[in-house]
Amino acid sequence: MPIYDYACPDCGPFEAFAPMSAFAEPCICPVCATQAPRQILTAPRIANMDGARRNAHATNERSADSPKRLSSHGPNCGCCGGGRKKPSRTIHRPDGSKSLAGTRPWMISH
Repeated sequence: MPIYDYACPDCGPFEAFAPMSAFAEPCICPVCATQAPRQILTAPRIANMDGARRNAHATNERSADSPKRLSSHGPNCGCCGGGRKKPSRTIHRPDGSKSLAGTRPWMISH
């Protein structure tokens, strides 16, 4: 059960355990026994959360605005060939004309 903050009009703020189904209902003050409405006085205690749940929250927040990449390698990664250029198949002739070797001999280069 989570801990919720309540604010007693006579005694001030206090914390109490309550089931999640009763998160909006008031709680009885332990000092004066009056009904105290729920207040949000403190931030959620994420530091006390276990690592798997904290990781799930971080993944959920990250996926809200940025897509997941399939690889951690960048566009110019040296390990998987992104940084290497393919050898050019263009043939440069002495008169300045160019053509692609073997692919489309009927095309004229610009």
